[in-house]
Amino acid sequence: MLEKLSNAFNTLVEKVSTEGLSDKKLDSLFEDFKIVLLENDVALTVTSKIAEELKREIVGSRLGRLEDKKKLIREALRSTLIKILTTEKHVDIIKMAEEKRVQRKPLIIVFAGVNGTGKTTTISKVVKFMMDHNLSVILACADTYRPGAIEQLGVHAKRLGVKMIKHEYGSDSASVAYDAIAHAEARGINVVLVDTAGRMQTNRNLMEEMRKIVRVAQPDLIIFVGDALTGNDAVMQAQEFNAYIPIDACILTKMDADAKGGAAISITYTTQKPIIGIGVGQDYGDLQPFDPQSFVDRLVGNMG
Repeated sequence: MLEKLSNAFNTLVEKVSTEGLSDKKLDSLFEDFKIVLLENDVALTVTSKIAEELKREIVGSRLGRLEDKKKLIREALRSTLIKILTTEKHVDIIKMAEEKRVQRKPLIIVFAGVNGTGKTTTISKVVKFMMDHNLSVILACADTYRPGAIEQLGVHAKRLGVKMIKHEYGSDSASVAYDAIAHAEARGINVVLVDTAGRMQTNRNLMEEMRKIVRVAQPDLIIFVGDALTGNDAVMQAQEFNAYIPIDACILTKMDADAKGGAAISITYTTQKPIIGIGVGQDYGDLQPFDPQSFVDRLVGNMG
């Protein structure tokens, strides 16, 4: 994971440090660099932003003859990526849940995304994450659309030992969320996690249904779940969902597979919403908090 993108950054450092730091030379090198970024799932607008910021950092540094060029370029690259991956909004779901518990109210989180991203599995991992922090959880199966959805979430609920609120297939999905929230409020449950039907962002009817769920549930957080393997498709999906709902944060799944890493950079930049977690396996414990600093260190930290 991330090897190809890391190699692209490494190659840029080598070329810039050996071929020169003039404006003309940098422009030429960055054109090649942007093509490599595109090949690694970094969106076009983001490749331009990285090149622009990186050039500004390098040219503005006034590097002396005896200074370490590689170190300068590496640090400029690290600084540029950290800026892109750091958003104004910071989301700490455990802190939010603790604050709501003090208020004797449940934290309500709605999960959204397209089909096949691993959304339901991700929700089950969030259940485990919450329980590990001594928070009680209830699940709302607001996916009354996809055959087998209720049974799938029900299996996870049983394994994890949490209650799931469900209605019949074809029933009003927003009412499921409403009932789960009412149940949590009546019984002092700390967190309500609402699973919604996977839907293509181009399906306006289902997106309007998503709006209704959000309007009824009045969630504290809306989390978009994206598949890191789909690259720029995940970026476009996040943008479309954000235009409809809007989202508060993202979780990227399948980062343990052959994900190129560009989707993480692109989604953060284009939506200006933080990535709060990454899926790195199929077990309930395989959800890791996303730390921009650590992510960037994995990309550029070992460059020589």
